Amino acid sequence: MKEQVKPDPSSPFIPHSSPIIPLTEPLLGAHVSTAGGLVTAFDRAQKLDINTFQLFVKNNKQWFAPAELTDDESAAFRARRKAWKKNGPLVAHACYLLNLGSSNPEIQKKSRDSYLQELSRANTLGIDHLVFHPGSHGGDGEESAIRNIAMALDWVHERTDGFTTKSVLEITAGQGTSVGNRFEHLEQIIALVQQPERMAVCLDTCHLFAAGYDLRDQAAWDKTFAEFESRIGFDKLVCVHTNDSKKGLGSRVDRHEQIGEGEIGIEAFRLLMNDRRFKNIPKILETPKDEAMTEDYRNLALLRGLVA
Repeated sequence: MKEQVKPDPSSPFIPHSSPIIPLTEPLLGAHVSTAGGLVTAFDRAQKLDINTFQLFVKNNKQWFAPAELTDDESAAFRARRKAWKKNGPLVAHACYLLNLGSSNPEIQKKSRDSYLQELSRANTLGIDHLVFHPGSHGGDGEESAIRNIAMALDWVHERTDGFTTKSVLEITAGQGTSVGNRFEHLEQIIALVQQPERMAVCLDTCHLFAAGYDLRDQAAWDKTFAEFESRIGFDKLVCVHTNDSKKGLGSRVDRHEQIGEGEIGIEAFRLLMNDRRFKNIPKILETPKDEAMTEDYRNLALLRGLVA
C-alpha cells in the first residue's frame, strides 16, 4: 500500500497525495535535500509525490567532495532509482563556486577540476542532467568568457568520453559580470563546443524575467519563446527551474520567490503548465522552504491546480 503523507496540523494546506502519476501528467518536481545520504532524496521525492527532482551530488558550497563515491553508494542510488515508481528524469545542480568563464588560470583550473568531478559523480549515479551556471568574465568581456566556457567544456568532455550525463547551461539573471543571461550567449557556447550533442539548456523563470525576458501574459510569453526556439530550440531544453521573482523585469537580480507571490505573477505559471512544449520537460521548484518542505507542498499543489 502506498504510504500516505500526513498533513501538518499547523499548516494552512493539505499536502498533495494523489495516486501514482500517470504518464499524461506533466513532469513536476522540486530540488530536494540529500541530508542523511544521497538515497534520502528519493524519500523526500516520495513524500512530495513528485515524478522528477533535482539534487546536489556533493556540498554545493565546496569546490570538491572530500571523498569519491563508493561502489556501494552508487549501487544503492541506482537501485533506489530503479525501484522509484515515478522514475522521471533526475537533475543535479553543480557547485555555485564554478566559474568556467574566468580568465584567471587558478580559478579556471579549479573550476574545470571541480566540474569534472561533479560530472563524474553524476554519471556514476546515473543522473540524466548536470546543470551549471556558465560563469562571469570579471571585466574581460562577454566574448572572452564565452570562449573560456566552451574551451573548459571541451577539456572536460575529452576526459569523460562515453558519459551519458548531459552538461546543461542554465540561463542567468545577469548579475555583475556574469554571462548566460541572453539566449545568444547560450547559443554561442553550444556552437563553439566540439561535442554539442552533449550540451543542453536549463531555463529558470526567475532568471529569465530578471534578465529582461517577459513572461507575464500570452503575448510576452509567445515572443520570449519564439526567440528561444529560433536561437536554441526546444530540442535542447531539458529543465525549467520554476520560480517567481522578488525583483522586477530586467532587474538582473537573482532572488527567488514563492509561486504567484512575486513580480512574475500567477499567469506565467498557468502558461507554463499548459504549454504543450513544456509538458515533458522537468519543471523543478527552487523556491525558499523549511526543512519540512512546507512551501514545496503548497507550490506543487498550486502548479498542479493550474493545469487546464
